[in-house]
Amino acid sequence: MKQHFQNLVEEEEATIDMTPMLDVVFIMLIFFIVTASFVKESGIDVNRPEAATAVKKDRANILVAISDKGEIWINKRRIDVRAVQANIERLKAENPQGSVVIQADRKANVETLIKVMDASRAAGVFDVSIAAQE
Repeated sequence: MKQHFQNLVEEEEATIDMTPMLDVVFIMLIFFIVTASFVKESGIDVNRPEAATAVKKDRANILVAISDKGEIWINKRRIDVRAVQANIERLKAENPQGSVVIQADRKANVETLIKVMDASRAAGVFDVSIAAQE
């Protein structure tokens, strides 16, 4: 009986409990997911015009792209010009401090650009910028 008890104790010492380590790993994973900032893209690549006075804007949260064909893209989706205001209102509700940056192609129609700017202001976002290359 004594021999059996000694074998049982030796077996128990040989195992390592992994539960605390897994708890720490999961907590770290949750921390990194919560604190990560995700890059938002408008959905298309545009050929932006150059500007001598272009300034880098750090926190642009609502990106709107206008292609050379007059297509409007928000969050990788093509949007009709009549739906721009509703989409910007929705994105502003998610992030009230967000500003709108319009990435218009150099061959884009100015009328489309003005409609997007008007829709942004009608949605309550008055910090509207136009993206350019330095």
